[in-house]
Amino acid sequence: MTTILAALAGAVVAGILAYWFGSKKAVADGEAVRAKAEAEGRASAEKLEATAKLEADAIKKRAQLDAEEARIKAEREAERESRGKRQELDKLEEKVAERQTKLDERAIALDKKQNDLSEQEKSVGRKQTLLDDRTKSLSEREGEADKKLAEIAGISAEEARARVIESVAESARAEAAKAARQIEESAIEEADKRAKKVLAVAMQRLAGEFVTERCVSVIHLANEELKGRIIGREGRNIRAIEAATGVDFIIDDTPEAIIISAFDPVRREIAKRAVERMLADGRIHPSRIEEVVQKSTNEMDRVMRDAGEQACFELGLTGLSGDTLRAMGRLKFRTSYGQNLLSHSLQVGWLTGLMADELGLNGKLARRCGFLHDIGKGLDHDVTLAQEAGGGHALVGAMFLKKGGEDETVVNAAASHHGEVKPATVYAHLVMAANELSGSRPGARREALEGFVQRLGDLERIALSFKGVDKAYAVQAGREVRVMVEHATISDDGAYQLTKEIARKIEEELTYPGQILVSVIRETRAESTARGKMSLRTPS
Repeated sequence: MTTILAALAGAVVAGILAYWFGSKKAVADGEAVRAKAEAEGRASAEKLEATAKLEADAIKKRAQLDAEEARIKAEREAERESRGKRQELDKLEEKVAERQTKLDERAIALDKKQNDLSEQEKSVGRKQTLLDDRTKSLSEREGEADKKLAEIAGISAEEARARVIESVAESARAEAAKAARQIEESAIEEADKRAKKVLAVAMQRLAGEFVTERCVSVIHLANEELKGRIIGREGRNIRAIEAATGVDFIIDDTPEAIIISAFDPVRREIAKRAVERMLADGRIHPSRIEEVVQKSTNEMDRVMRDAGEQACFELGLTGLSGDTLRAMGRLKFRTSYGQNLLSHSLQVGWLTGLMADELGLNGKLARRCGFLHDIGKGLDHDVTLAQEAGGGHALVGAMFLKKGGEDETVVNAAASHHGEVKPATVYAHLVMAANELSGSRPGARREALEGFVQRLGDLERIALSFKGVDKAYAVQAGREVRVMVEHATISDDGAYQLTKEIARKIEEELTYPGQILVSVIRETRAESTARGKMSLRTPS
């Protein structure tokens, strides 16, 4: 135990001694390291300080150089601006000097003009004095001359003046009449030009709508599958139909319908009949198409001839050629303002015959004139005939009738019913009257009764809306408005102006075919009553 304690004590003492000697050496080594570090730090600090001074000197010099350059640049800019302003000032000074020179020159010129004007005023004053003297002298001489002339001529100055005024007035009236005639002729010529222009514009604006409404026919189908059969494989059937009939087929999304488009109504009807016949028997192919179209063409020829013969039978007419009958039968498939032309021709024939019978004329010849008056509308597709006639359907029809051997009375009635040729017989005048009667009849041209009555009411309403109008009546199936005015309110000139204003308002507010005549009637009525006296004497 004692031995162990002694060993432990020795170990402790040995450890303490070792730690003491080791720490001392470490301290010495640390001092040496610190001294070396301080030396190196001082050297590095001195080196950094020297480098910093060099850099600071360089930066300072660079800043000085930059400041010097900025100063020089600023001085140059200031000098440039100063030079520019100096140049502007020099230019302004030159302009001011130039203006001053011009003002001086103007002042000199104005002074000169002022002096000239003063001299001219003096000269004018002297001339005015001389003129007054001469005027006075001439007045005295004129009075003396008038007295001498009056003594020589034996008439007074007033009478001579009246004769001169009358002569001048007569000459002025002649010149005014001549000028008025020239103005009227010029106005008629200008109105004709403007009318042609208006017609051209109207045709341009309404052509599309007219063609859409009047140049198509519709074929109704039982089902949509038939469209494919009509078109055929790769469209050969539809091409064959169009080539054979000369019309256009429109097959679109319209349900169960095909549209036929062509200007010629007869061709449209042939195409419609041919397609309907093929759809009925179910055989549709190119060879069959040609056969059916030919049959339909022959059938239409018979239909037109039969229609013409039936119309002639109704009117009791005989001796018309086959071409004439076909041309009149063609009118069955044409309309004018919605009125069937064959029915219109029948009506005109009957009306012309009735009027001729009342006048003791040849009723059969009158019916023939009236029936054939519009035959040109069935021939207007004949380009050669139209070129020979050189006019509208009236002249075309007249030439056709003349070539067909018709009587000259019938030819003239057809040519003159629209005024293109002067009427040569009373029958032509009857045809013109019957034509107007047939077209003007209410309902003849597919105008609904309600619309017709409404238009008549509108015509009277427009006329009554003007001041001074007492009564207004729409007559002649709406072709004329007769207006009664108060004579105390409307003068004769005012009545003429009122017709223009009413016509203008009708044109602005209403839509109607043809023309409407506005007649203003102004009259003054004076009445007085003569009263008889009763005798009191008794008969003896």
